[in-house]
Amino acid sequence: MIKPVEIYLRSTPPDAAVPRPARLSQVTFADLAEPQHQNVAGTLFGGAILGFIDRAAAFCAMKHCGRPVVTKSFDSVEFNQPIFIGELVEAHASVNFTGTTSMEIGVRVLAVNPVTGEKRHTNTCYATFVALDENGQATRVPPVLPETEVEQRRYAAGKQRREERLARRSRGA
Repeated sequence: MIKPVEIYLRSTPPDAAVPRPARLSQVTFADLAEPQHQNVAGTLFGGAILGFIDRAAAFCAMKHCGRPVVTKSFDSVEFNQPIFIGELVEAHASVNFTGTTSMEIGVRVLAVNPVTGEKRHTNTCYATFVALDENGQATRVPPVLPETEVEQRRYAAGKQRREERLARRSRGA
């Protein structure tokens, strides 16, 4: 039986020294908010949303680095609007910033009324992923190349968030 990690390792990852445009790894995930994922208020359970976000962000990170990845952290996640059962959930993921072995992925979540097409922005969060080599150790990732004004703004904000995360870690917080 082939292990999932072996499948990724059969292909050659992109050169970690060559910057890759953010647009090449963007991902949009969509799924229906179903009754088995509802909370006691009758809306989509927060844990189901987090799992959905994590999968969208992981696929985006894997597309960027061409390697298996693991979740390192989630920045603050706020559920600003409920997602109702029966709505379509869209998660749009994009690489904002890259470090040596890590990538910050921004995820924007929308709830979509499947009948009217009306979309509501329910939350945005940032997840950090680390790329793994064939031995399961952290390995270099290609730098992200922000091309548009929006991508450049996201890059600068991602760099600032990374500096803040590293400062918190060094303080032991």
